[in-house]
Amino acid sequence: MRVTWDPAKDHSNREKHGVSFDEARALFEGAENYLVLFDVEHSDDEDRFLAIGPIRSGVIVVAYTEEEDDLVRIISARKATMRERTLFYDRIGGKR
Repeated sequence: MRVTWDPAKDHSNREKHGVSFDEARALFEGAENYLVLFDVEHSDDEDRFLAIGPIRSGVIVVAYTEEEDDLVRIISARKATMRERTLFYDRIGGKR
C-alpha cells in the first residue's frame, strides 16, 4: 500500500498533535491489525475513514481517504484517547 500526504499539513499536524505523518504511515505498512471506521461526519466531499491502531509510540488515530485502491492519503494523525484505545482493544484484541 502506498501512503501520501501534504507536507504543510504534516508540519502543522506535528505541531498540534505531536505525531508526524511518517510515523502514522507505519500503521498502514506494519503487520499489526488496526480498526477502520467510516467517518460519517467528515465525508461530505469524499469518503473518509478513521484508522485506530498501534505504532511504536502507542495507539493512534489516523484520518485518511483512499484516493485509489492501493493509495492512502493521510489527513491527520493523533494519539488515541482512552475511549478510542478501549474501542480498538475491544474490537481487535491484544494486550493493553
